[in-house]
Amino acid sequence: MRTIIEPFRIKMTEPIKIISRAEREQKLAQAHYNVFLLDAEDCCIDLLTDSGTGAMSDRQWAALMCGDESYAGSKSWKKFEAVVKTVTGMKHVFPTHQGRAAEGILAQTRVKPGQIIPNNSHFDTTRANMEYVGGQALNFLCPEGLDLTIDVPFKGNMALDALERCIQEHGVGQVPFCMLTVTNNTGGGQPVALANVRAVKALLQKYGIPLVIDACRFAENAYFIHEREDGYQDKSLLEIAQEMFSYADAATMSCKKDGLANIGGFFVCNNDEWAEDFKNLLILREGFPTYGGLAGRDLEAIAVGLMEALEYDYQVYRHATVEYLGRKLLERGIPHVRPVGGHAVFLDSKRFLPQIPPLHYPGIGLVNALYVEGGIRGVELGSVMFGRRDAQGREMESPLELVRLAFPRRVYTQSHFDYLIEVIEDVWKQRDQIPGYRITYQPKFLRHFTCHFESIRV
Repeated sequence: MRTIIEPFRIKMTEPIKIISRAEREQKLAQAHYNVFLLDAEDCCIDLLTDSGTGAMSDRQWAALMCGDESYAGSKSWKKFEAVVKTVTGMKHVFPTHQGRAAEGILAQTRVKPGQIIPNNSHFDTTRANMEYVGGQALNFLCPEGLDLTIDVPFKGNMALDALERCIQEHGVGQVPFCMLTVTNNTGGGQPVALANVRAVKALLQKYGIPLVIDACRFAENAYFIHEREDGYQDKSLLEIAQEMFSYADAATMSCKKDGLANIGGFFVCNNDEWAEDFKNLLILREGFPTYGGLAGRDLEAIAVGLMEALEYDYQVYRHATVEYLGRKLLERGIPHVRPVGGHAVFLDSKRFLPQIPPLHYPGIGLVNALYVEGGIRGVELGSVMFGRRDAQGREMESPLELVRLAFPRRVYTQSHFDYLIEVIEDVWKQRDQIPGYRITYQPKFLRHFTCHFESIRV
């Protein structure tokens, strides 16, 4: 059929609170023009993140009732471990309360001050965890990924030549591991080809450097490979995921994305020494290694959700939803990352608001305009989230200035997205009136979560 429908029925609803434009202006001012500081109930459609914001299935809710809350060695842990091993093929499995906990313990146990951690693109918490222990997080996105207008299938790939130059420049001993983020969230939710994963692994093997996959959206990446990469059309998404993990030495995972759960994550690896170090710090930071900061019911829900995320019909529906919004934006000439990503549509705020210089944060201007106009909450991925400072302490702009509209899994229907399109179009028509912003307060790390802004006319 031409219409791709949601492959589920809705059993329960949650009311949406819709406040007036004047109220939204007041709420935004009270939040210091940072949408992270808004109350969720004041957001009509909340696209701030797809992390932990999805709706669980009836099978997941049923699994919650089977939660074994034993402190050590619970039945729920055994189910979780079996599913994670089935998907990843890794020897050692450690649950954590979410993905950034896995990143943090990995960084604390493996990264020394001054060492380099390459990635196709580090996301915010990954970069912060590496830099917090004194590492330097470097991105080596393929050139196609930096061109937001071209429509090529795997814009999330690692730039192999740049990666090898980095290793040779800094020395093998300065690179404890290399990361590969699938899909590439920072670069517009773009997928990584299995051919690129294999090539990265082969390059790293030459230098004896381990490969760690940031696997938050591994199932969406597997779907892209199924649809776009030659030779995988007859493979199941599980088989594709298993091959992807087979090239890795370890992986971090936020199960709040393609685990279809509201909390949870894990770290997996094959190296016994890595596992021992991780386990010891896990006990100190998160809890006993068979629960890792999670309730047994959470382990049960994740065990079901990981397999549901690999269901082909579910991925067809999810990607069709993202593509629907992208197609409507293209028809209206509204600039966005092409092709659309797997979990979000990324507006190109640099082209949307060319009158605002990068260090006056066009992404913040666009995010705030979407909220005022229609109660839509998105997130800036630009010079606020990913800006750096040079040796003289001067702020440097980000290569990309994006606004991400991340789709919670199994939450919104087509009419919600039709409303979203209307709001974006209205903001587009009034784009000349949108101000820039300056920061009035910021913390040292992950400033975008809690910093304060004030508007400026540029």
